[in-house]
Amino acid sequence: MTSSLLTSPCFTAPNQPTPTPIKKETILWYHFHGNQLVFPKMNRIPIWVLPVFIILVFPASNSEEDNVRRSLVQFMDKLSGGNMQHDLKWGWNNISDPCNDKWEGVKCDEKSQRVKKIVLDGFNFTGNFDALSVCSAKSLTVLSLNRNSIYGLIPEEIGNCKHLTHLYLSGNKLSGDVPDSLSRLSNLKRLDISTNGFSGQVSGLSRISGLMSFLAENNQLSGPIPDFDFSNLEFFNVSNNNFSGPIPDVKGKFAIDSFSGNPELCGTPLPNACPPSPPPPPKTESKHSSKRGFLIYSGYILLALVVVLLVSLKLISKHKHNSEKIESKVITDSSSKHSVSSAEIKNPGNRSEYSITSADSGMASSSLVVLTSPLVDELRFDDLLRAPAELLGRGKHGSLYKVLLNDGVILTVKRIKYWGISSEDFKKRMERIDRVKHSRVLPPIAFYCSEQEKLLVYEYQPNGSLFKLLHGSQTGQAFDWGSRLSIATSIAETLAFMHQEFREDGIAHGNLKSTNILFNRNMEPCVSEYGLMVVENQDQSNVSQTDSYKHNDPSRDNIYSTFKVDVYAFGVILLELLTGKLVQNNGFDLARWVHSVVREEWTVEVFDKALISEGASEERMVNLLQVALKCIQPSPNERPDITQIAVMINTINDEEGRSISSEP
Repeated sequence: MTSSLLTSPCFTAPNQPTPTPIKKETILWYHFHGNQLVFPKMNRIPIWVLPVFIILVFPASNSEEDNVRRSLVQFMDKLSGGNMQHDLKWGWNNISDPCNDKWEGVKCDEKSQRVKKIVLDGFNFTGNFDALSVCSAKSLTVLSLNRNSIYGLIPEEIGNCKHLTHLYLSGNKLSGDVPDSLSRLSNLKRLDISTNGFSGQVSGLSRISGLMSFLAENNQLSGPIPDFDFSNLEFFNVSNNNFSGPIPDVKGKFAIDSFSGNPELCGTPLPNACPPSPPPPPKTESKHSSKRGFLIYSGYILLALVVVLLVSLKLISKHKHNSEKIESKVITDSSSKHSVSSAEIKNPGNRSEYSITSADSGMASSSLVVLTSPLVDELRFDDLLRAPAELLGRGKHGSLYKVLLNDGVILTVKRIKYWGISSEDFKKRMERIDRVKHSRVLPPIAFYCSEQEKLLVYEYQPNGSLFKLLHGSQTGQAFDWGSRLSIATSIAETLAFMHQEFREDGIAHGNLKSTNILFNRNMEPCVSEYGLMVVENQDQSNVSQTDSYKHNDPSRDNIYSTFKVDVYAFGVILLELLTGKLVQNNGFDLARWVHSVVREEWTVEVFDKALISEGASEERMVNLLQVALKCIQPSPNERPDITQIAVMINTINDEEGRSISSEP
């Protein structure tokens, strides 16, 4: 064997006064002679020098990496039941590296070159699960062994995989109790032990606070269902087991399919109600203690009556000063000191506008301004006051009403509050918006502005909003991938047009969200309330409340771009279309959740299951997701313009169209 020596260590042979250097240019042939190492043209060297020679000359191997390699090979040997493959492409041996040589099913962190994921689904392994060995890879976050024939137990040593976030063991022959050490995996987010032979209880698993999915169907698990953090869980199934007792409060998130096949379970959502709890045994008390208890409870009751009386008096007093005056189902300002009533309307003659004098401020009269709309060219303010009004919803920016006029025309009236814009600026803004027409932008048809009231009037859209279609009660309408992509394309093109038209004016939408995407009679999406909210250009640390997504947008740039607020909001709408999830729900933040899933490289878990089941193109869904992630970049300067976004989405839409046309 040959070795090139790149260093020049000195070795002293016995009785040699001076050391003999080994030149790096020299190729040395060596062999053992007795107990000494012999080099050509050199004296004999004692054998004890050899370890020192190896340490100095050859790079030291990383003993920790060697241990991990040996442990993983042992894990594979036990997993395969001693029938481990010896193909070089397979890897999993002591002469190659799991990261550099790309072992089958192993993925490493690019920076640290440490094992991060092991995914060995569907290899028909027939051995057992050596958790002690596999957990020697301290950086392991994902372990997936689905659809094999692994038997035996999950060892307690699984608790050594401290960084594990995903553990998938579905479709094996594992049995016995689920080890309590699993509950110590504080980073675990997804656990799938379904379709095995597990028995016993799983009460300890409720201690994993960040668990997002728990699938344990088709086992023999028993006992009560643990009280998981169901507000955090996204997927949950314990059907076809032996669980018993009442079902915990699942926050209405999981249906009967998640619990069926457990005969001794009861309570919602199952049809069989739980029997009432037995009454507590009667307490025997002495006569003295009974009398004392009676006096205590009487005191509590008296105190409660006093509190109720005081609160009632307070409410009555407040009601007298602040009650809303509703006359003929009029839309009024509940926050003002005096309500506008029909008695305050002065009719100067046969005019299409009626003047209203503010009783509070004594300011000059304002009027209802009817814009260029043939629908209500004769609309008057008292028509709105006298028409029946149905409250559709309240938000932080105001209230929305459905108003039915005498001639059968249905309008939507947006009543705005807490908007510090002058009447003159408001009027100029509305008239400027009215001059820009787009078929997919719902235009205001009239507006009214005083110091106390700002009203916007729109034509009522009968088919609801994108929010209702995604999250509301289903009406049997199919909302497939093609429809969602088409809506995304339409909204992007519409916003691109509006941003271009209002670039110099600095008028963005300002409050873009799925509730403001309405469907007209032809089920075409229309952007509603464009320009209704003003987003000031200012430091992000003091963003105006008109940015409806400011709690999702952590940017700290000095200049906050008005139009980039719309870009961020549009990105959130794309996430809604792709995931089918609410933007905010009991502490759940959609943008943050998507980032966390994508960061763990389990992107497919982001998408709406309805899209997956219909066979939507995963490639094009991933492409649209990438567009959404560009939109919700923390820094506004890193977000593309809406025109660029429209081009990206059009490209995806074109690819979808070509794919459909090429299908047989």
